[in-house]
Parts: sequence; structure tokens; C-alpha cells
Amino acid sequence: MRALNFKSTFSSRPAGAISLLLVVSALSACHTNKMIGDLNPSETFTQGYVYDQQAVDSVPVGSSREQVLLALGTPSTTATFDNEAFYYISQTRKRYVAFDKPRLVDQKVLAVYFGADGRVTQIANYGMKDGKIFDFISRTTPTGGKDQNFLSQIINGASKLAPSIPGGGTP
Repeated sequence: MRALNFKSTFSSRPAGAISLLLVVSALSACHTNKMIGDLNPSETFTQGYVYDQQAVDSVPVGSSREQVLLALGTPSTTATFDNEAFYYISQTRKRYVAFDKPRLVDQKVLAVYFGADGRVTQIANYGMKDGKIFDFISRTTPTGGKDQNFLSQIINGASKLAPSIPGGGTP
């Protein structure tokens, strides 16, 4: 049996160039300035209350609780006891690289304090420079000290029971 040899008029060079051209043109349709052309791929996220100076100016000291709600809207959170303060919280987070965890860049808290008669006594603006970041959800502030795991608690307990261990027990 003889093998049949066919001469092809189809050259692989132009086909490769055409397929490369098709792939490049398809990928160029996916191009955005954010993906390739932008040298600063960071993203900024703003969450919470949108601060409006005119709205804040429309609530002078002596305004009622209802006037505050009409001018500024529903607060992000209120004081724990007796609703004597409204807090309007705004946060700005920035992600420097895609898939990176956004980091807190700025936090602003507009606090409106009320007196016993339900009228505004003070309006204050707090930011990150004014102190530690306060967790309004769990109502906790990070404290100093150390967290001990199970093993270190066992070692510390044993050292208090046995005075012969260095640093343990009272003689």
C-alpha cells in the first residue's frame, strides 16, 4: 500500500498571523484604563454618612431632636442610655492593590448631644486624629494587656503552685 501525499496550498504562516491578530483584537476589547493603562490601581471606598456642611449648619444648638432627624437623617447609631447622643459615622477605606484588604484611611464621627429637655447642647466632629478608633457595633475599645492561649495559662498556673519553679509561687 502506498501512502497518499497531498500537497497543501494552505500555508501555516498566514494562518498563525491571522489567529494571533484575532486573539490580540479580542483581548484589546477587554482593555480598560483601570486594568492596564492606569499607573495607580488603588480604589477608595466611602461608607456611611455623607457629610453635608449646610445640613449641619441648619442644626444650631437648641434645636429639637425632630429637627436634627429632619436635617441630618437617621443617625448611624445612638448613645446606649437614654438616647442622649446621635452619632453620624463616615469611613473612607483605601485598597492599594487589587485583592488587598481595604485599610481604614479616615473616619469621621459627627456627634450631636442632647440635654434632658431633648434639645441640642453640643455638636462635635471627631476624626481619627482625635483618638483611638471606637468600635460602635460591639461597643468596645481595644485595651492594653495580653491574650493568653491555653498552654500559657497552664504554665502560669503551674508556676504559681510550685515555688521551686523560677518566677513561681511565693516562698
